[in-house]
Amino acid sequence: MHPMIRTRGDNPTKTNRVAPNQPAAEPGIVTAAVLVIGNEILSGRTKDKNIGYIAQVLTMIGVELREVRIVGDEEDVIIAALDALRLRYDYVFTTGGIGPTHDDITADAVAKAFELPLDFHPEAIAALRARLGGAELNEARMRMARVPRGAALVTNRVSAAPGFWIGNVIVMAGVPSVMQAMLDEVAPQLRTGKKVIAETVRADLREGDIGSELAEIAVAHPEVMIGSYPFMDDIRGPNTNVVLRGRDPEKIALAKVAVEQMLTAVRAKLGADVDRPPPAAPTPR
Repeated sequence: MHPMIRTRGDNPTKTNRVAPNQPAAEPGIVTAAVLVIGNEILSGRTKDKNIGYIAQVLTMIGVELREVRIVGDEEDVIIAALDALRLRYDYVFTTGGIGPTHDDITADAVAKAFELPLDFHPEAIAALRARLGGAELNEARMRMARVPRGAALVTNRVSAAPGFWIGNVIVMAGVPSVMQAMLDEVAPQLRTGKKVIAETVRADLREGDIGSELAEIAVAHPEVMIGSYPFMDDIRGPNTNVVLRGRDPEKIALAKVAVEQMLTAVRAKLGADVDRPPPAAPTPR
């Protein structure tokens, strides 16, 4: 029989540090942060594959990802980061640190951040046992059944070991396939806001050719996020995409017209011919 695990305070009703969902920075906007946990990420041994997926899913459903932090397997550091993020954003998604080994301490840190007891969840135990054909769980596997008291489980259809959701914090695995399954599970349950619309304009100019002009357009259209992204064109060489992002289609359309007019003017000034590839390098003699 596994005894209940308790954290500091040892009072299941003490939740004075629990932060309710904070109001969005602006009406109709829901914000989020991602907290990546794991020494293996910081050392470079494991390459993160979760941030991009989370960002894409959240953008698609109308949640704005505003911050990403990466911390190691240090309890105090995890708690400090979690406390800062959950007070600032509507949702915090954590990845990593909920496996069966001694350095998987995310559940411990989250429980302490919320000053809640850490319990073995009967549904988590049942799911893990079912995965193993009804076998008893050893001490290591039982670690994956621990959640802060009152947390809701996040189903894991890939390997059974669940994540959990407490307050505005959603705790998920670090393994990409498992994390994706968990995020797909919780995404329909999230409060969402106005979706961000994006428009891309190909500049056919170098980024340095349009930097000052683009800054002026950004000032004139403050409710549209305007970014320039250089890339190598197989035909023209150095090129730039201008991306406009916002929630109001009419304002994006106006900003797009301004960008297109600016690009036409700059190309004319520089004598740029979008249909003519750059001259070939001289043949060495």
